[in-house]
Amino acid sequence: MALIVQKYGGTSVGSVERIQSVSERIISTQQQGHDVVVAVSAMAGETNRLMNLANQMSEVPEPRELDMLLSAGEQVSIALLALSLNQKGIKAISLTADQAGIYTNNRFNDATIEHIETDLITQWVDKGYIVIVAGFQGRDKNGNITTLGRGGSDTTAVALAAALNADECQIFTDVDGVYSSDPRFVSNTRRLKEISFSDMHLLAKSGAKVLQEHSVAHAWNSSVTLRVLSSFDDGEGTLICEQPVESKGVTGLALKQDLLLIECNGFLEEELIDLRKQYPVLIERCDCFQIVVPKAAFLQLKLAFSTKIRNISSLSILTLVGDKVEGMADSACNQLMANFVDIYQHSIAPKSFSVIVNQADLERAADILHKTFVITEQSQDNDLMIAVS
Repeated sequence: MALIVQKYGGTSVGSVERIQSVSERIISTQQQGHDVVVAVSAMAGETNRLMNLANQMSEVPEPRELDMLLSAGEQVSIALLALSLNQKGIKAISLTADQAGIYTNNRFNDATIEHIETDLITQWVDKGYIVIVAGFQGRDKNGNITTLGRGGSDTTAVALAAALNADECQIFTDVDGVYSSDPRFVSNTRRLKEISFSDMHLLAKSGAKVLQEHSVAHAWNSSVTLRVLSSFDDGEGTLICEQPVESKGVTGLALKQDLLLIECNGFLEEELIDLRKQYPVLIERCDCFQIVVPKAAFLQLKLAFSTKIRNISSLSILTLVGDKVEGMADSACNQLMANFVDIYQHSIAPKSFSVIVNQADLERAADILHKTFVITEQSQDNDLMIAVS
């Protein structure tokens, strides 16, 4: 008998019908002789709906009250899933993160899990119950509800798996594994059977949305066996592990969107120091200061510096990840420029190479890099030549 922690995202529990399907999948796991603990996200669209309500009250909602509001979404989904299992004759109990003993720091809207007191969860598991825990949320030492930021339910699941010493943490989502790039924007992507923690962490950090960056780091540091699966179809998914059986010169291409190029001037030196710490700087001259800012952070920046902002445009960052991509930087830039893709900036880091381009060029640039360096026979030939040299 193994202890399995499963996580189901918003699309997986996006309707009553989907919740019923998830309950069947959980029952199947239990019938294989396993104990099961489940972390659940809010139903698809619910967190956005609650955020919109908050924005109708305030352009910049008070962080503590925002966490109180946003955490309500998960409470709905865990209760509905427990009701579905109970109706099918399966013993199940839902727990908020507070009840489950998930303690965080007090950084509202982006809290970090510090420890989990597992006694109550273990008691219910020992009684034969499926325990369903609210993802995305926790409590600080003062009893305040906190949230873990977007994608935080992944981190909840991994942290539970580590604290409970689970045999495997299974992340169920709307895709059947980790792909070589985002299939919504790139053609001919392939599912990876295995991927290393280090490469998965780089992809997640660079914009790949299948797993949250902090959850991968937590699994890596805690040696939690992690697998990404589809809640819609059966399959082996993708195993994230320390050392895959097959290593690849280029593992994948991550895309990061929703970025803005902000051109401004007239800052005081202390303001420039703060901005340099927070955002990548593209140009810094006496007459022009350009930074790359996530759209989510723009409103706060606009409120603080509205009179100093001169121009705004949309950007994307593309990042190749793998053991050999550092040696492909010049070739990648040449390929993009030959296809009339303007490059604002490129950078090389261990096992990664990134370029910043116009948002309008994202799909074209992504197809070029993926086709040339990730998946085609030409890419494999390049890998071979680099390895030989």
